[in-house]
Amino acid sequence: MTEPVFYVKAETIYCQETVLKDHLMLIDNGRISDFTESPKADVPIHDYGDAAIIPGLIDLHIHGREGCDVIDCKMSSIETISCSLAEHGVTGFLATTVTTDWQQTLNAMAIIGQAYTQQPSGAQVLGGYSEGLFFSEIHKGAHNQDYFLELSQPHLEAMIKAANGSLKVVALAPEKPGANTLIQYLTAQGVRVMLGHCDATYEQTQQALGHGACGGVHVFNGMRGIHHRDPGCAGAVLMDDNALVEVIADGVHIHPTILKLIYRLKGPQKIALISDCINAGGLIDGQYKLGKMDVFVHDGVARTASGSLAGSTLTLERAVKNMHLLGSVELREAINMASIVPAQFLNIESQVGSLASGKQADFAVLKNDFSIQATYVKGRQCFFRDAQNG
Repeated sequence: MTEPVFYVKAETIYCQETVLKDHLMLIDNGRISDFTESPKADVPIHDYGDAAIIPGLIDLHIHGREGCDVIDCKMSSIETISCSLAEHGVTGFLATTVTTDWQQTLNAMAIIGQAYTQQPSGAQVLGGYSEGLFFSEIHKGAHNQDYFLELSQPHLEAMIKAANGSLKVVALAPEKPGANTLIQYLTAQGVRVMLGHCDATYEQTQQALGHGACGGVHVFNGMRGIHHRDPGCAGAVLMDDNALVEVIADGVHIHPTILKLIYRLKGPQKIALISDCINAGGLIDGQYKLGKMDVFVHDGVARTASGSLAGSTLTLERAVKNMHLLGSVELREAINMASIVPAQFLNIESQVGSLASGKQADFAVLKNDFSIQATYVKGRQCFFRDAQNG
């Protein structure tokens, strides 16, 4: 049971624009109240020594963990994913579907809507993300083309209705017939559109962005890449100043030099680190399912039988570490890419995404080895790892 009013103390506190040294952060009934070097004598202190306090991480794109998947269509699966994410410093996530049959998709949307209202006990469900159904076969990746559907307003309306106000993102291939009109429709409904698993040209992607699409799904993966005579979808989302790009910084999906290239083109404000984790996350190598497709995990890397990458087993604090070390990005900026940037994308940055007075007390304690010692959601400690017992 966490006290309603307490301090947390660590060697470093990572705020959005500054890094505080040897400060305490005051939590008052689930919100951040103050930062100080001189605490009140009668308020308890959670002292984390030489660790760092970071904002709660937000995973915009995650399918599952520890044997559970969003498309299991079970609240128990959402709970398992939620608690597992809290162990890795994540305080909020978009429950992400994968291509499967239509009825299962609608059932998953309904469960996401239920979780969005009732909320699990760890990381909070910030909404749903539809990755699947409306893609191109040529860059299908680990999505089963047998279940691809026509991109139509009735399909979109049905998903929005099933999700009961929780659907936040729809990913689609912009070269699909009617895409630009339906991007406008989704945008008017408050649903953000991301472009991916597509063979769209540079021009088609530009048109989609001009009609309201917001950026690229796990950039470079599942899309037409950059050629010197054809910038493709990747070139379009990287060169558009307003487009957000999702990045899987696991050292497999994107080469370290390309991480640096993305950073130079997009800067720290338009990169969202994601895990794209599947149900194999947190488990041993072996055979798993992604939707209705067999996936094989070897040395932590998930692939289909044909060799296509199939999501990842990445955790978001490792993505931050990799972006910092492999991508040569300042740690504060790498943290922001997994906290305030996704919060801004979801238009919830006034409440979460950074450590500031008045904001919800969602934060994690990051050790020097980049492991998570504790995670708090709304000022409640939902995960703690004893430093001595690991």
